[in-house]
Amino acid sequence: MPIRRMLFPIAWSLILTTTLLAQKQESPKTIALPSSTPRISAADLASKVPAAKPSEVNSPDAIIAAIYDVISGPAGTRNWDRFRSLCLPQARFTQANKSPDRGTVIIAWGVEEFIRDVGEVFTKEAFYENGIVNVPDGFGKMRQVLSSYESRHNPGEKPFQRGVNSFQLLNDGQRWWIVSVLWDAESKETPLPRRLTAHPSTGTKK
Repeated sequence: MPIRRMLFPIAWSLILTTTLLAQKQESPKTIALPSSTPRISAADLASKVPAAKPSEVNSPDAIIAAIYDVISGPAGTRNWDRFRSLCLPQARFTQANKSPDRGTVIIAWGVEEFIRDVGEVFTKEAFYENGIVNVPDGFGKMRQVLSSYESRHNPGEKPFQRGVNSFQLLNDGQRWWIVSVLWDAESKETPLPRRLTAHPSTGTKK
């Protein structure tokens, strides 16, 4: 019996040592990126766009409300510097559209391309858009927000379109940025789910 009692501590010690060695050997290695890979600090980002209002970039809800507000208004120009201040310089805007044959057509813009094409439409037509419900998810410095929306030609009238904007947001330690927006309009085949229509429409611009 004494021999067996001595063997148990020795065995456990060997198992523990083997486990620790295995964990040490299996430590993940950092992948070294090429030296030419762009590395951008928060200060670098801020220097590439017009200055943002701190109150518009201090939370996911604030920056989403600001992007809805800046694109809304009567026929005419928009404050595109304000729009630029909310977005990463490399931000993407992507629309999923239906083609005449009921297929899907993808339209994608960078920031300046979006300003060019959508800005031309806004000079001729009034456009107002507000969020209905925001459903956030995220981890660490990133947020994904599904934001149902209503679009109108004039405040207070019935929306001519509803749909969902998918926002990807980034926090650089100083503020929030719009990384990308992907949207799709509601249709008979794809009505808005109940969880994205919980709040009644107010008909006002947010």
